[in-house]
Amino acid sequence: MTDKALTDSVVFEDLFRQQGEAMRAMFAPLMPGAETTVPDPADLQHWAMSAAKLQKMWLDFSAEQSGHVEPMLARMGDIGKWTQLFVSMAGQLPIAQAETQTRLWNDGMALWTSLLDQFAAGEGTEAPALPRKDRRFADKRWQEQPAFALIHQTYLFLAEKLQQMVQDAQGLSPERKEQLVFATKVVTDALSPANFPLTNPVVIERTMETRGENLVKGVEHLLGDLRKGQLTHTDPNAFEVGRNIAMTPGKVVHETPLFQLIQYTPTTDEVFETPLLIFPPWINRFYILDLNPQKSFIRWAVAQGLSVFVVSWKSADSSMTDVVWDDYIRAQIEAIDHVRNRLKVPAVHAIGYCVAGTTLAATLAILARRGEAEKVASATFFTAQVDFADAGDLRNFIDDAQIKMLENLSTDGYIDGRYMAVTFNALRGSDLIWNYVINNYLLGEDYPAFDLLHWNGDTTNLPSKWHRAYLSDLYRDNKLVIPDAMEADGTPIDLRRIATPCYIQAGREDHIAPPQSVWKLTRHLAGDWRFVLAGSGHIAGVVNPPEAGKYQYWLNPGNTATLEQFIEGATETKGSWWPNWAEWIADRAPAKVAAKGKRIPGGKGDRTIEDAPGRYVRTR
Repeated sequence: MTDKALTDSVVFEDLFRQQGEAMRAMFAPLMPGAETTVPDPADLQHWAMSAAKLQKMWLDFSAEQSGHVEPMLARMGDIGKWTQLFVSMAGQLPIAQAETQTRLWNDGMALWTSLLDQFAAGEGTEAPALPRKDRRFADKRWQEQPAFALIHQTYLFLAEKLQQMVQDAQGLSPERKEQLVFATKVVTDALSPANFPLTNPVVIERTMETRGENLVKGVEHLLGDLRKGQLTHTDPNAFEVGRNIAMTPGKVVHETPLFQLIQYTPTTDEVFETPLLIFPPWINRFYILDLNPQKSFIRWAVAQGLSVFVVSWKSADSSMTDVVWDDYIRAQIEAIDHVRNRLKVPAVHAIGYCVAGTTLAATLAILARRGEAEKVASATFFTAQVDFADAGDLRNFIDDAQIKMLENLSTDGYIDGRYMAVTFNALRGSDLIWNYVINNYLLGEDYPAFDLLHWNGDTTNLPSKWHRAYLSDLYRDNKLVIPDAMEADGTPIDLRRIATPCYIQAGREDHIAPPQSVWKLTRHLAGDWRFVLAGSGHIAGVVNPPEAGKYQYWLNPGNTATLEQFIEGATETKGSWWPNWAEWIADRAPAKVAAKGKRIPGGKGDRTIEDAPGRYVRTR
């Protein structure tokens, strides 16, 4: 070896050694007893390799994505706008007042004194009882070590006081106050000490155990997410549509540029004469209702003897630049007519889920106006809103500035579905953002195989014109509940004309379509209706098969005017509400026919397009 090569080797060895020592030195003092351990040379080399990998990955990514990082971050979600909103409105809070600061200081010192006294008095015994509980800090390491107990208890104390100040803020309109409450939660969730490697004892311990390999793996996950512009929740290779999700047998029997119509193969010798037509939301993929055989509402409905049809919407692309709400209403009417003509029946049962339920209400009003209401024998609404006055946290994303921002994000006439995913994730930031930041970025854990999370990340693009009008006309201006304030396909919309029997389901813990908002549909109907309040939220409240034995639902046959009155007199039933719905459907149209002819899609003489679940559900 030449003198120069020997010198270079020594320099690189020294550089790696210094990197390893620096990385270990960063974490070791934070773990009790670790700072007194004499470093093992092999350990230092391992630390050095981790540091070098992290450096190389970041440098390679920076060179690869030069100039593209900002739009990536925008697609993944930028809390900066909520931070700006919080800062701009913080002047309405009393936090700058001397009296408030003194009270915070005194309360904070009392908290610290109490905690330190407990640790001093309880040395050698179990961890002390902490005044504030939060599942983000449930791990015993947050409670056993005084420093981390103080850190997370102080954080919870300050977050609690800040939220209280926001609730008590004066001089704000109700809309701005709602936005400030939401912005405060977004910011305080982001600032949790659990989200940072040097203030999270679980991450520190994992980092010491793996000599930094968890951070290497975590950064690999982070850079992968930045490249695809979306937070990963589950193993991307664990599921495939048609292989182990969306598996119920059937055929695509009709297709337009906007949707495919799937008919499912019967599993009973006889079926109800009146078929069931399901309209899922085009904001998501239809297979939330067909995740697997155990969770599939579609498979279960088929087993009840229903001839089931489902619309599979096409994810928007540049060919859908001019698509508006009228097109989705026309599509629902077309699907209704196609099923009626195919099976030679006068009517269908219709289900509308979320935005497709809102649209179904408009469709029913239009059919009633045209004298064609008899085409729908009954209508079922899954977590659907028509009155958006109390539409929950999503309203915080709806104002002129944010609608304008979404217009700027539009590409070739459509909104990238990843932007919508960010919005829905932000509604439950602790569960759907920061939980994965900790597990996958900081702890470097492998992604789980979870079908629901796979569906959640399988985004669909939305037509820009429809999206902008939907947000402004319904969420912002609440026009749908004003008779004849809106029209579609040349027909004014008046919800008061709907006399079709309706079954209305709401989720008790729904944060997207709150039950008090869903309830308001009952105030606009001219016909009979049944309201069911289901346990859980927007998804689990709907997808709750009887075999699971989970949750519960509430019914109240009385004539109640408000949701509060409904709840006060409601009867609770354990388990799924699906059997109650099936009985209600059977009562509406009990006649049955043999499952033959076109009741079996793709049978002799029946030309179909392709097997379920079809092509559209696979398009990106």
